[in-house]
Amino acid sequence: MSRDRQRLAISRPKQGAAGKTGAWRVFKPVRDEGKCNRCGICALYCPDSVIDEDLEIDLEFCKGCGICANECPKKAITMVRD
Repeated sequence: MSRDRQRLAISRPKQGAAGKTGAWRVFKPVRDEGKCNRCGICALYCPDSVIDEDLEIDLEFCKGCGICANECPKKAITMVRD
C-alpha cells in the first residue's frame, strides 16, 4: 500500500463509553511478514479500520472478527486464540 494513498474509511477507532473494544475478543489476527505481499486488502475490508497504512493491527480496538484473515489472498493472517 502506497504511503500517498488515502484511506477510504471516514471513521477511526476510538475509546467508547464501555472502554476499548478489543478486551472481549476470543481470537486475534497475527500477520506473517514472510507471506504478506503488503497489498492492503486486509485494511480495506477491516470493518473497524484497525489496520493502519503500515498494515499494523491495533489490538486495543480489534474485535477479532477474522474478516482480514478471510480476505487475505496470501493467507498471511491467521487467527490465534487470544
